[in-house]
Amino acid sequence: MIHRHLSITGRVQGVSYRAWMIEQAQALGITGWVRNRADGSVEAVVAGPAEQVDALVARAHRGPPAARVIAATVTEAPAAVHPDFAKRPTV
Repeated sequence: MIHRHLSITGRVQGVSYRAWMIEQAQALGITGWVRNRADGSVEAVVAGPAEQVDALVARAHRGPPAARVIAATVTEAPAAVHPDFAKRPTV
């Protein structure tokens, strides 16, 4: 089980990026959360088997069709228990 923190920039708000990420994570069996940031970016913490997390990270670099991802920065995240994959409020 690995945990990653993602910060995605570009045109990623107002294009259903969070809903898309929730669908992708659920399809891969990944837990964690996703939220918009006040600076216009999207932030996520994901947890699961390395292969599935790597697949979600690769997808995050592309995003949904209406998004235009400029960068997706990935760092290790502290281990935490997430029962599912949820949308969190904007910060």
